[in-house]
Amino acid sequence: MSSILVFDSGVGGLSVCQHIQQALPNWPIHYLADSARFPYGELESETLIQGCVSLITKAVARIQPSVVVVACNSASTLALPALRQVLDIPVVGVVPAIKPAALLSHRGVIGLLATPGTICRSYTQALIDEFAQQTRVVRVGSSELVKLAESKLSGQGIELSQVATILAPLVAAKVDVVVLGCTHFPLLADEIAQIMGAGVTLVDSGSAIARRVCTLIDGRVVTEKPPQHCFYYTGSEPSKELVQWLNGLGFLKIAVFAV
Repeated sequence: MSSILVFDSGVGGLSVCQHIQQALPNWPIHYLADSARFPYGELESETLIQGCVSLITKAVARIQPSVVVVACNSASTLALPALRQVLDIPVVGVVPAIKPAALLSHRGVIGLLATPGTICRSYTQALIDEFAQQTRVVRVGSSELVKLAESKLSGQGIELSQVATILAPLVAAKVDVVVLGCTHFPLLADEIAQIMGAGVTLVDSGSAIARRVCTLIDGRVVTEKPPQHCFYYTGSEPSKELVQWLNGLGFLKIAVFAV
């Protein structure tokens, strides 16, 4: 029971893992990437919910973690209620950081960069209605940017012009804050910042999630030694470049997750 399970459709949740590792360096992390069904932003709602619940409950039964982090905005906006009904351990989700973005904006114009599913869901609109009523929110939904993040960690080159095309509506609107509303997008923070310029602030939920996990584990220390983290995946085997990147984060065990 002394570990953390982090779940995402691919490698995007690793951006959240980095925050958790910094906050809880002695806690082992089991990461489960459902690469077989990537990208989640293009799945029908019921298909996404059923698949997430099935896979995560199997992982919890095998790993016996203390807490589950659903490090995927698309899954969090849909599957959290169903997961919390069937699991007896805490489940932490991620939501677009609209509240802090609205507070940070000086111009009253922010960008929401997320998957096509996330930007149009009622949950997202409720966040805007509650925390950004006086702010113009320019929404850009892109599955292509998610795929570019996966490509980057797999060692494939990405063209900055591809990122620029996706971000063009945000540049045109002269936003001064951009919400990275998909956990894949912090992996492209350098590229996004280069396109948006020095006067634009990028915000995501990674540090907030880590703080929440710290609260739930209540300061317990699992081991004094650096823990060995485990990376499990469905679908295709990770590329050599991704394996090297994972090793650098402490994920030394990499294995397929038998469904």
